[in-house]
Amino acid sequence: MGVKSKAALAIVVLLLFLGSLWLRDSEATALDDSMLIELCPGQKFQVSLLLSHLQAGPTGPSDVLLEPYLASWDELVKFMEALGSVVGLISKEIETKTTIIRQLASSPEDDREQKPPTHTPAYRSVRSMIHVELEKDMVDFHQQTDSGCRTLLRLHRALLWLKLFLEKLADTPATGRLRSPSDLCREAYQKSLANHHTWFVRRAAELAFIAMPERTFFFRLVCVEDQVELSIVLTKVVQALEKVYNRTQIALEEHGMLDLP
Repeated sequence: MGVKSKAALAIVVLLLFLGSLWLRDSEATALDDSMLIELCPGQKFQVSLLLSHLQAGPTGPSDVLLEPYLASWDELVKFMEALGSVVGLISKEIETKTTIIRQLASSPEDDREQKPPTHTPAYRSVRSMIHVELEKDMVDFHQQTDSGCRTLLRLHRALLWLKLFLEKLADTPATGRLRSPSDLCREAYQKSLANHHTWFVRRAAELAFIAMPERTFFFRLVCVEDQVELSIVLTKVVQALEKVYNRTQIALEEHGMLDLP
């Protein structure tokens, strides 16, 4: 076979190889787009509801609505409770924080008429809350208060931990060797919440993570069959969660609120 024939053959093989890669990527994209996330029967935590709340949060060019934001946390608390007592301490703290913001956001009329609370315009979104609390001098930059802004910051830090954990859980290494959820959760914690906890709390949390359920538990929790489907579902959740997290981060950073005591 001549040099030109060999070169032509090599080009054909290369094109076939690239074509097969494109086909596999297209099939993966098609699977991603076609996979509907539906309600999972018999479970309190519903990943479909979490995703819908997260997607409803972003508003305008750089804001987040508080009502779907807090609804997202309601679902994330159910997610943590499904893990057992492993993250019980953190989930209880989160429930306390969401209650504080809801109480600040509920109007007096709601309390008198005993109707389900609705968010007042001042607490409609992250930025409206920041604006009204600064205007009313409710935010103390030197000592602890129960302002909505300080409370939101604590939720924001916890959201980073869960984002990192779900991101790691969705990842499928090239080696094919999946690490234990316990290790992944501990790593996510060390890169986020651990920076704001005392030594005692950090130690208690890391000991608790040892009892984290195995990966197959998360398959059942999210209603998927295997790691491929888990990766597709959690990637969608992480993308929606990241958008909410980034907008909140920017709003807090712009007003110097990332280190509120």
